[in-house]
Amino acid sequence: MREVPQAAKLRRPQVDAEAEIAARLRSCLGRFATGVTVVSFDAAEGPRGVTVNSFTSVSLDPPLVLVSIAKRAAAHEALRDQPFCVNVLGAEQEALAKRFAGGNAGAHPRFDYEPGRAPRLLGALAHVDCNPWRAYDAGDHTLFVGEVTAFEHLDGDALAYMGSRFTTLAESDTGVEYLI
Repeated sequence: MREVPQAAKLRRPQVDAEAEIAARLRSCLGRFATGVTVVSFDAAEGPRGVTVNSFTSVSLDPPLVLVSIAKRAAAHEALRDQPFCVNVLGAEQEALAKRFAGGNAGAHPRFDYEPGRAPRLLGALAHVDCNPWRAYDAGDHTLFVGEVTAFEHLDGDALAYMGSRFTTLAESDTGVEYLI
């Protein structure tokens, strides 16, 4: 029997260090619970949308919000320079989140569609209508900042995302006064 050199025994398949670091960072950042939104907009083929959990308020004067869209997303270029609506999803709308994240099965979206305004998803907890304000390159994403032109909201539990899973954020029955 031929003996295997010691160096060959110790050799392991090479792991891409950058990919491992990126996976660990994604897992770390995934510990931060976020709400789930669908950013909807009008396209030549009709209303379109993309699931986004990176959404934040930027300014009240002027009223600005920001969504972060992956450059590899099919909606990325179609959204550029388009009015859009950020639809905050309710706890019961997980199927819609999956559909707009690239899933083909599941919920069929229904839109409220008015001329001159981005389409809104029916049944969302909140709608934030925006006109494009600025777009910023941010690595493998683009930060789209929109100026808020209209908004409305309903009461209810929110759909959330944490640890690569959907979950629910229950609307509190009490306000902040119980913290005081």
